[in-house]
Amino acid sequence: MAYATEENLTELAVERWQRVKSPRLRQIMTSLVRHLHGFIREVELTEEEWLAAVQFLARTGQLCDDKRQEFILLSDVLGASMLVDAINHRLPSEATPSTVLGPFHIEGSPELDMGGDMTAGAEGSTCYMTGTVRDLDGAPIEGAVLDLWQADGAGVYEAQLPDCDGPRLRALYRTGPDGAYCVRTIVPLGYAIPLDGPVGELINKETEISPCRPPHIHFMVSAPGYQRLVTHLFQQGGDYIDSDVVFGVKEPLITEFQRRPPGRTPAGDESSEPFYLVEYDFTLPRAA
Repeated sequence: MAYATEENLTELAVERWQRVKSPRLRQIMTSLVRHLHGFIREVELTEEEWLAAVQFLARTGQLCDDKRQEFILLSDVLGASMLVDAINHRLPSEATPSTVLGPFHIEGSPELDMGGDMTAGAEGSTCYMTGTVRDLDGAPIEGAVLDLWQADGAGVYEAQLPDCDGPRLRALYRTGPDGAYCVRTIVPLGYAIPLDGPVGELINKETEISPCRPPHIHFMVSAPGYQRLVTHLFQQGGDYIDSDVVFGVKEPLITEFQRRPPGRTPAGDESSEPFYLVEYDFTLPRAA
């Protein structure tokens, strides 16, 4: 038996993890060991730094619950979430690009009628979002489900409000026979990611990285027989559009929020106040 030395320890660890039964898990674990050991050797990590890293990860896990996922936030700010997303969603150029899910999606949002108001009283400028969900050939997709969620005017999601009984600024909509949808919400604002946890502490105290995200609304679009799309729509000209802390902005997802005068809205009613209109079509590829 070979005993561990600084020189042979990596190969000993890799050899041990080669005993994993699953070929895929074996590939992942042996590669992880090689890269982790390579990182430790490259920076010559001190014992104090390794302990600080372990404590950081422990605190990150302790902050996770059914409404908050600090580990997803950590993955997001490291660019890991977007890289995994890019590798797993190499879509045709005609398809709507995907982005990260983010840490604040809540399952089980209520389904609203076409043009239904998902704000639940949240303050902000009224915004209607309309468009069509289509396939790569341009045919409309009937019955596609659009799951939307967004932050309020203070940059806070429902999942961050401990006393909120919801649902608030989240809902499901279903396309009609012509593939069309219509949503009523509020204009999103840019906001900072949560700074009260380990990830926020790291960015806020130890770097000059902006912790802010540009104005956006989250979408998850799904339909039987098609690949599920997780994406955002970003406000054209919004703050932080070129410095998104989670690397989520893609040019095709930047869209204009058009200010409209009082009058008839896309939902068919009359508004005595100006409102905003976003027109955006989603294109889904067929499932494999």
